[in-house]
Amino acid sequence: MAERPVRKAPTTHSAQVLRTERLTPHMQRVVFGGEGLSAFSAGEFTDHYVKLLFPAEGAVYPEPFDLAAIRAELPREQWPATRTYSVRHWDAGTGELTIDFVVHGDEGLAGPWAARARPGDVLHLAGPGGGYRPRAEAEWHLLAGDESALPAIGAALEAMPAGALVHAFVEVSGPQEEQKTEAPDGVAITWLHRGARPVGEALVEAVRGLDFPSSDVEVFVHGEAGFVKELRRCLRVERGIPRERLSISGYWRLGHNEDGWQASKRDWNAQVEAEQEQQPAA
Repeated sequence: MAERPVRKAPTTHSAQVLRTERLTPHMQRVVFGGEGLSAFSAGEFTDHYVKLLFPAEGAVYPEPFDLAAIRAELPREQWPATRTYSVRHWDAGTGELTIDFVVHGDEGLAGPWAARARPGDVLHLAGPGGGYRPRAEAEWHLLAGDESALPAIGAALEAMPAGALVHAFVEVSGPQEEQKTEAPDGVAITWLHRGARPVGEALVEAVRGLDFPSSDVEVFVHGEAGFVKELRRCLRVERGIPRERLSISGYWRLGHNEDGWQASKRDWNAQVEAEQEQQPAA
């Protein structure tokens, strides 16, 4: 039997908190910088993401930080916890990395950390990854997501070419969670207020009710896995949009923390795709 390839630990960077800002009641912005980001590079994609590495409680890691050595030498319970976050902005000139965090009090790991972060705090991260940027050649663009997708959607809107036809829907809990984006004239977000409705219900309703200008569309849909599944069926099966025109994936899933979701995400996506590819187009 052939040996399974050894999975290499990703390259890591040391990021120092420069400043923080509460954008809305539930969105905290953290701007990182410092010499530890000198080898970091991003900008090709608008959905760049990084893996933030949160130290296990009580764990002491050798310097310089070496994720491969940590995983090889320490028990799993002492490994850093990984949380995936979109890059809201990377300024190569100043070496500043901006990440926006959804915060719900003390719930979760990354949100509470961001709410408490102060200048000088240090966090290690790996990345970036990514694969989407709006193409100028598309006749129009459809973007849809919840709060977790807002940073990437905001970055995409700001990268849209002048004159682009864009329908962008973002679902948030209420009007207090709306944010301003610097986008070309005529490009703006349609805000959907969730209120007491299930996550994603308003998004699915909005996309299903949209009068598509043409079939030449480029799509970016991300957020909670349940509504992403529904929208994938709507777009791929009912609307017949080719797979290569879709950037669509669940960032998170109700009832699962990131560790559980990431462990099952590949199988979930494969099952959803298999099920929907077997369904006849409308």
